Amino acid sequence: MNPPQMFDTLRVAPDTRVLPAYLPVPGLGVLPVNSFLIHGSEPILIDSGLASLADDFMASLEACIDPGDLCWTWITHADMAHVGNLSRVLARAPRARIITTYLGMGKLGLVLPVPPDRVYLLNPGQTLVAGDRTLTAFKPPLFDAPETTGLVDGRTGVMFTSDAFGSVRSAPRESAREISPDELGQGVATWASVDAPWLHRLSAEAFEQSLVPVTSHRPDVILSAHLPPAVGMTHALLEHLRAARLAPPFVGPDQEALVASLSAA
Repeated sequence: MNPPQMFDTLRVAPDTRVLPAYLPVPGLGVLPVNSFLIHGSEPILIDSGLASLADDFMASLEACIDPGDLCWTWITHADMAHVGNLSRVLARAPRARIITTYLGMGKLGLVLPVPPDRVYLLNPGQTLVAGDRTLTAFKPPLFDAPETTGLVDGRTGVMFTSDAFGSVRSAPRESAREISPDELGQGVATWASVDAPWLHRLSAEAFEQSLVPVTSHRPDVILSAHLPPAVGMTHALLEHLRAARLAPPFVGPDQEALVASLSAA
């Protein structure tokens, strides 16, 4: 199996860069694992990548900004694909405060010491003025951890959706537009069934209500932790997610399948 790989950073919107990586998922393809950097008078890092790519991640970050200039680190949730380099970032960014929820703070405390004075608690629906922009927290329509929050940058209109709209793929891509509609739809459905196995239990009414933060904002740019940057694709992504709710639940390989796979390798 190929190891995870970091790719070159990309400017995807004003003041906004993606720090992209890809994680091989045996039997499914590859999964993007993105972190993001918002430049401004109070720079913000969103998530902190994979620990297995620590040196590459820090090099990519340092190519974009002196980590000491970071003021905020928004942790969408405390899964390892999102907090893998948080301790290294905090060590290099002594001014930066972690934006999370009360539950997120508790879960982070299980893996690294988090001084309370370096945490800023922000619940969905609340806002934070970060220098020259206002950040609004919201609950994404799909998530695998209860503390998950996405955010909208009020200055650029960019929406950061954490796990929502993620998609496993056959190969890395710089943009979601490079993925055919059929492959994108299949990848969104697969990821949704893995990441949110409860999704198929939602009624159509409850599901549509969960989409309101997206449908009401109508972002031109959606940045998911697990999808290449999507520009001008909000309608298509919403339709793919609606179809994913009706997809059968994911059932992973069992031990017999694992043994057969290892034997064939």
